[in-house]
Amino acid sequence: MTPTRPETRRAQSEPTPAPRDDVVFTFSFETYADAVRRGMMRPPDRIVMSLMESPQVDGLLVANPYRWMPRVLASGLVDRDARFPETDRRWLLSPTRLRRTDRLDPVEVEREYTTYDAALEHGVRRRRLRSPVALTANPLVAGFAPMAWARRSTFFARDDWLSSPSRQDYWPAFREAYTRISASGRGVVAVSRQILERIAPTGPAEVVPNGVEPAEWLRPQPEPPAWLARIPGPRAVYVGTLDSRLDVDGIASLARARPDLQIVLLGPLPDPTYIAALARSENVHVHPSVGREQLIATLRNADVCLVAHRRTALTEAMSPLKLYEYLAAGVPVLSIDLPPVRGVSDRVLLVDTVADFADVVDDALGLGAAAEADRRAFVAANSWAARHERVIAFACGA
Repeated sequence: MTPTRPETRRAQSEPTPAPRDDVVFTFSFETYADAVRRGMMRPPDRIVMSLMESPQVDGLLVANPYRWMPRVLASGLVDRDARFPETDRRWLLSPTRLRRTDRLDPVEVEREYTTYDAALEHGVRRRRLRSPVALTANPLVAGFAPMAWARRSTFFARDDWLSSPSRQDYWPAFREAYTRISASGRGVVAVSRQILERIAPTGPAEVVPNGVEPAEWLRPQPEPPAWLARIPGPRAVYVGTLDSRLDVDGIASLARARPDLQIVLLGPLPDPTYIAALARSENVHVHPSVGREQLIATLRNADVCLVAHRRTALTEAMSPLKLYEYLAAGVPVLSIDLPPVRGVSDRVLLVDTVADFADVVDDALGLGAAAEADRRAFVAANSWAARHERVIAFACGA
């Protein structure tokens, strides 16, 4: 018998590398540069980071939403602080148009996004991507772009766009997009079951909630920011845009019922008149947005955190990113009872309204900080990496 040569034995024992996919990802209504400037903190931003690092991805084409042509031409100067990290297998595409904004009529939207789709296809062919899969966070791309060049296409639904007050002008187009997504059999990954029910996909579908980045939350306990340290405890912190989602009347009621509780509202304030009624509450402190380091330090030095939303179609479908970050910080949470919040952790106390927080705030404060082992276990179990393994596998049909 002829002996097997050593190199043959090695070849027989080495596992066959798993096939890798070429992927096209499109943002929703903000660009890669926007994502960098906000700290790569929102779900689509995190997906891009995961796609860049995933062993399942070979070529990656990231596409910005439509942008006004003069702005794109100036991007080499304007976006020098947020350049995309291109490689020989990773590229950024920025489709342009002469209009600044999307059209509103669904017929015109279809025409516009057919053209956008042609730009994607040109980008695919130019970079010689092989039978790529498409993953889009833009409902208009998902609904109106044919994506016939893609082997498989998936819509990542991070919000119910059809109930977003800030985009009410686009609701007719979003409604038609949902109808088309459903009829097409296109895959949908949503952050909540409620969003899936509103889209009613006829193709494959999966719920993948939001998550956290372990590297941010597993560092040693930080000192509170100086501005927070000047506020005495106990401190109840709400993080998020201070807009129509926030129950201002409920916060005012909580502040009156518990004058000892210092309520911190941290986030951008598009319309200062929206929270004007809180100016009379001495124990309500409004602070503008901060960077990620300060945000994490703020939450890790809070006594309780708040999901202080009004009950609306939008909030009932949200998977609140803030909830997962509150729990990653090890802080007990008071929340109104919303379907996507249920069952996340027994350290989340659910009540009907924000005004009802006053009845259970002592129970929340009594829970204290989570044991460090429990906090770390929550972070590991709810990491973006774990979430995105599911999203990428779904998008690739694995």
